[in-house]
Amino acid sequence: MNNASLVNQTSAEAGFEYYTPPVWTVAARELMGAIDLDPASNAIANEMVKADRYFSQEDDGLKQQWHGRVWMNHPFHRGEAPCISNHSKCKKKACQQRGYHITKAIPGNADWINKLLHEYMAGHITEAVCITFCNSSETWFKPLLMWPQLFPHGRVHYIGQDGQRVKGCTKGSVITYIGTRTAAFAKAFGHLGTIKVPYKEAA
Repeated sequence: MNNASLVNQTSAEAGFEYYTPPVWTVAARELMGAIDLDPASNAIANEMVKADRYFSQEDDGLKQQWHGRVWMNHPFHRGEAPCISNHSKCKKKACQQRGYHITKAIPGNADWINKLLHEYMAGHITEAVCITFCNSSETWFKPLLMWPQLFPHGRVHYIGQDGQRVKGCTKGSVITYIGTRTAAFAKAFGHLGTIKVPYKEAA
């Protein structure tokens, strides 16, 4: 699998980590004042995010209650059910490509986006910024269209585990703001791209 496929599809699988360039987390901290929680991170990523607390893969952020001001660059994946117990009968192309079978489900993009919105609606988090690929036709992406978004100038090139920019990303990214301070979002992020806000017809 080439670099483009790895970046676009597999950051939820073991062995692949892609971190957000600091320009985006700096803007998020400027907007929110600080980042209280990164629910999908590790110690290396948090050197750039600088969240007061983060949930690692071992913590399983999807099972935790979130709080405060959140930054989220979740593990990007379409989601996948675990392989059948008799691996010799597993015919999934994904297994053939990666060379091994999975024993537990890999969460998908919808799991993370739905969790983020649930925690906000429940009042557990006060506001959030998340970065995703701009897959506007996908079901998991559609709830994000209801919130202010920034479309960056050019593609976001994520950072690999070696600290170097990963080349070959074939998709554009988008930054979504979950909160009520749209003007503040525009002030912090506007110089980095084009702001889109939901249209609301006057009563």
